[in-house]
Amino acid sequence: MKKIPEITLYFWIMKICATTLGETGGDLLSQTLNIGYALSSLILLSFFIVTLISQLLSKNYRPWLYWAVILSTSTAGTTISDYMDRSLGLGYAKGSLILMAILLSIFAVWHYSGCSLSVDQINTFRVESLYWIAILFSNTLGTALGDFLSDSSGLGFAGGAVLIGGLLFGVVLATFFTKISRVVLFWVAFVLTRPFGATMGDFLVKPHQKGGLNFGTIGSSAILGTVLMTFLIYTTLRAKTNLCTENIVLNDQLDTE
Repeated sequence: MKKIPEITLYFWIMKICATTLGETGGDLLSQTLNIGYALSSLILLSFFIVTLISQLLSKNYRPWLYWAVILSTSTAGTTISDYMDRSLGLGYAKGSLILMAILLSIFAVWHYSGCSLSVDQINTFRVESLYWIAILFSNTLGTALGDFLSDSSGLGFAGGAVLIGGLLFGVVLATFFTKISRVVLFWVAFVLTRPFGATMGDFLVKPHQKGGLNFGTIGSSAILGTVLMTFLIYTTLRAKTNLCTENIVLNDQLDTE
């Protein structure tokens, strides 16, 4: 059962686009449309549940469905984090610590269940369920961390993005030049791409006076959605082309034999 895409550069570009779109899309719903954090969280969690069930029931990898779940975890994570940090009054720092403890608990349950945390071994219903729960909370944690860096750390939107970008570059270097577990590095990168997306989302949305580009939630969401769709179409067509090429080569080998 192959239901997870190959982890390539395209994967990470699309992940960052999806998580940034989740940031701007969540803010569009809760703030621009003035629905509120609680109701927005309920709506987006419902969207997450519908897409997740569809993904779990699917028998193979469907690019559009997979990235719909990634996007739904990002938007749901944004509103859940905002609800915890603002509506419940926990603040960014305390909310981040709580979410980090939850995420580590999920990884602990996953590890002690006897299953590998490697995404190359997402091949059972139980493991895939843990995978998506971990992604939901990693995206929620990333939102809280991104907001903390942008609003409370003094770095600002651009500074927060530069810091997280530097950490992600460190993960890349560690992948090629150290013997640190690739599984650990994958999940560190997966978590870090969320606050990177969160700070980038704020950088796109916020007005010039606050250090942003002033595209607003609508304009930013439209731009990010277009980029994500473009890469999704490209990678889907590329995968089909590669599959056809492999089939041709295999048929030629069979004919030769």
